[in-house]
Amino acid sequence: MHTSVQLLPEEAISTAEPSGHGKVAAWVYSEAFVPEDEVLLRARERASELGCPAVLPGVGAVLRVLAAATNAHAVVEVGTGAGVAALWLLRGMPLDGQLTTIDREVEHQRAARTAFAEDRVAPQRTRIIPGRPGDVLPRLADGAYDLVLVASDPLGYPEYVNEALRLLRPGGVLAVDGALLRDRVADPARRDELTTVVREVGRTLRNDERVLPAMLPSGDGLLLAVRR
Repeated sequence: MHTSVQLLPEEAISTAEPSGHGKVAAWVYSEAFVPEDEVLLRARERASELGCPAVLPGVGAVLRVLAAATNAHAVVEVGTGAGVAALWLLRGMPLDGQLTTIDREVEHQRAARTAFAEDRVAPQRTRIIPGRPGDVLPRLADGAYDLVLVASDPLGYPEYVNEALRLLRPGGVLAVDGALLRDRVADPARRDELTTVVREVGRTLRNDERVLPAMLPSGDGLLLAVRR
């Protein structure tokens, strides 16, 4: 049983809260609605120390729900980080499910292993692959996965999303974290490379007849798409 110990870390709120004072209180409430326990908070702290991204609690809670709702036995995560998103996913997956997680930074994956051990995750439930996602994803089987999370290296999102659509079974779910990029995506005046790439990923999925898309304001924006 996971014990709740506190709400959303203040530093996460200050760096990721949406603009517009009328929406901030509701966003903060939503992010803290499912509190993180000590294991998640320690994993988040390690992520901060390593300087690697970590999904915010609101996104984590959504990922757990998605994993449970799809009965996700096979999940792919692009961007292991320190294991924050993976912990949320594993808590929603069935005990005989397996998470394949990819990260080019071995140090990040060592931190994730620590988090998994603290949460008593059975070793067979994770497949931790070091390497560039662009090199690893093409080696994974077509239509064999229930859920794919893309949560690292936004400039690589177009490539990773394209691979994810190949990996997903019909009814499988794609989740793309950071899809609003701290309100930059919604601002048409922002045309820098990073914003343009992330914005175009959303537009492409919105117009792709192979999926049913939705954009959630959780965290820094969570773009979802269900494979037809």
